[in-house]
Amino acid sequence: MPPEAVRHPDLNEAARLGLRRPKPIGSPHVLTIVLDDVGFGQVGCFGSTIETPAIDRIAREGLRFNRFHVTAMCSPTRAAFLTGRNAHRVGMGFVADVPLDYPGYTARIPPSAATVARHLNDAGWATRASGKWHLVPRYERSDAGPFNNWPLGLGFERYYGFLLGDTNHWAPNLVEDNHYCDPPDAWPEDYHLSEDLVNRTLRDFDAVAEAAPGKPVFSYLALGAAHAPHHAPRRWIDHYRGAFDQGWDIWRDEVIAKQKRLGIIPQDTQPSKRPPWVDSWDTLSADEQRMHARQQEVFAAFLSHADEQIGRLLDGLEQRGVLDDTIVMLFSDNGASAEGGKLGSVNEHRFTTRTPEVLGDNLAKLNEWGGPETYNHYSWAWAWAGNAPFRLWKRFTWLGGTRTPLLVRYPPAIPDPGSIRDQIVHVVDLAPTILDLAGITPSETVDGVEQMTFDGHSLRTVFEDPTTTSPRTTQYFELLGSRSIIHDGYKATTNHVPEGILDEEAHMEGSRDFADDRWELFELSSDFAEVNDRAHELPKVVDELEARWFEEAERNGVLPLFDTLTSRFGALLGPLWPAGNRIVLSENSPPLADEVLPLFFGGFTITATFKKAGSNGVICSLGDHLGGFSLYMESGTLAFILATPGATSTLHSPSPVTPSVSIAVSYDPADNGRLALVADGVVLASTTHPGFIPATFQHGGTTLRIGYDTPLAVSPAYKLPARFDGVIEEVVIDAAPESVHSMTDLVRNALHAD
Repeated sequence: MPPEAVRHPDLNEAARLGLRRPKPIGSPHVLTIVLDDVGFGQVGCFGSTIETPAIDRIAREGLRFNRFHVTAMCSPTRAAFLTGRNAHRVGMGFVADVPLDYPGYTARIPPSAATVARHLNDAGWATRASGKWHLVPRYERSDAGPFNNWPLGLGFERYYGFLLGDTNHWAPNLVEDNHYCDPPDAWPEDYHLSEDLVNRTLRDFDAVAEAAPGKPVFSYLALGAAHAPHHAPRRWIDHYRGAFDQGWDIWRDEVIAKQKRLGIIPQDTQPSKRPPWVDSWDTLSADEQRMHARQQEVFAAFLSHADEQIGRLLDGLEQRGVLDDTIVMLFSDNGASAEGGKLGSVNEHRFTTRTPEVLGDNLAKLNEWGGPETYNHYSWAWAWAGNAPFRLWKRFTWLGGTRTPLLVRYPPAIPDPGSIRDQIVHVVDLAPTILDLAGITPSETVDGVEQMTFDGHSLRTVFEDPTTTSPRTTQYFELLGSRSIIHDGYKATTNHVPEGILDEEAHMEGSRDFADDRWELFELSSDFAEVNDRAHELPKVVDELEARWFEEAERNGVLPLFDTLTSRFGALLGPLWPAGNRIVLSENSPPLADEVLPLFFGGFTITATFKKAGSNGVICSLGDHLGGFSLYMESGTLAFILATPGATSTLHSPSPVTPSVSIAVSYDPADNGRLALVADGVVLASTTHPGFIPATFQHGGTTLRIGYDTPLAVSPAYKLPARFDGVIEEVVIDAAPESVHSMTDLVRNALHAD
């Protein structure tokens, strides 16, 4: 007999999993806007004469914080913001470009510090990031990954922007999600990155609203402005013509007077004095004044243009009916940047070739300043003025480096829009605040990993009540050996001057050795700008704060301290899969990120062989006219161009060449920088290239390309993309081994690229 039929449960009887799918109905959107290298006194609502009406709107409809603190440098501040933990505690005590084998400096955010994006995403938010990232350690930024420190590995679902510390705003080195974007053969004539990033942010809001109506969005917009290069549309540059002819001394006084009128600083604030190594405007020649005024005009244009894009974003959210349901936070990652040094720079890549700045070079490009022919940065005097009323600038833990504008707009939590809050707060407070306002209790474990406690505290009560006490009484700071601490109403700061910026090493006053460092002491309630040193009056307080600093340093992984650049690269976490000093590429090879290439600096030979000879187009190229090289053919003539800051060398074969075997170009720094162009073993042309080849050709990163050149040409001799009309068999690059000297320059370059 057949067995009895087995009865299976139908769909109505089957057990269901009961999957939890969070649906945060009615929850707020979150928009965080991070400015780059914008000082305390550089936006209008904090006293500047630079026009920033959109930022001023956030202040008028929200709150300004005048005692908000960051870490004095980019990567650490961004890590602290996203995680709500102190930067060293999450491995980001320095820039991501220099990962070290010490707990506080790995440049790798650990799984135990899940980001605010991850918490929001787990709670049902769409998470989008646009703009500067700068949280991927060097040697993990190529197409090989790993990708766990890229935005999509840290809680964001989509990303569009640039991974390194800066980029060319006219032709950026862009990444989308986990891959580099193929740039167009020619960028649109009116293209600018700030506009592109805001367009993408608005599209992200629209895409989510169309696909999942009502779903809240967390949008992290990290503009490249106002980090160098200061690239701005001509209409804005022309708008500011003559606006800063009075110079930095008078302009800073005007800013401070306006800050007092606005109530952004106390009426009795005594501003810091101009450092003796920063020139008085009145001592400059007429040409110097003309040059420096132009630098600030372009910076102002760059910042106002960025503000214009922020205005488009706010207007766009308002038109979509979601602005008042959006938590808007805007802050700067550190104070204004002094990396331009004493004179400023028409091409900041000059630093990496140790090419000194020259007044004549800056003046020669004055009319092009801010355009695609420049990679410009202003003088350190404008940075000092822009951080008014504070001392010094980015990279130092004086208030000029660590106190920046913070603005918040969220009508449901702010009863007194337009007000100023003077509580001491820190960038680590922002993530807990966002989660609190969003109604999210952070998970104690994420992906099975127990989460470290937050260092920050929610600012909700500070929003709601201006009389609430500060959420913290103690906060340490450390950056490149510059150290300070706020504790119980006092601030103690060391006079340490780190290595890295050549003009600072040559001119700044202060200690170059930890053993000689002196702590200065300031009472913050009566000394807003950190001016009146009371260390000699209160030595016991100094001792207490120094001891407290070391306690905080030990707890957060700050130690060991690094006093020199060379002391860092001994612990550098190099690539797991190094390409070595010889790489072989073919015509089908994809663009290769420069950081996985051997260093060209100590000498190189590039050899190309062919399956089919050609007569026009690029054989191999790297970078652009501001820094890079290209091996190419033009009507059968073989040519090579090497562009380094301050010097461009071009070689041409004396007659057309048909490369039946191979062609090559070599560079020998030991032979006075000799460049030689070779076909089938015969030297066709040679010259001496003045100056140095840099450790990296482009601060913002670039790619090696086989068979074409894009997006900005290295040479004006050809039209992009200048695809080679023959068939390349292979291109072989042989480079000299890395040296201590070259690794030191990589670290120095990281300071400028942050």
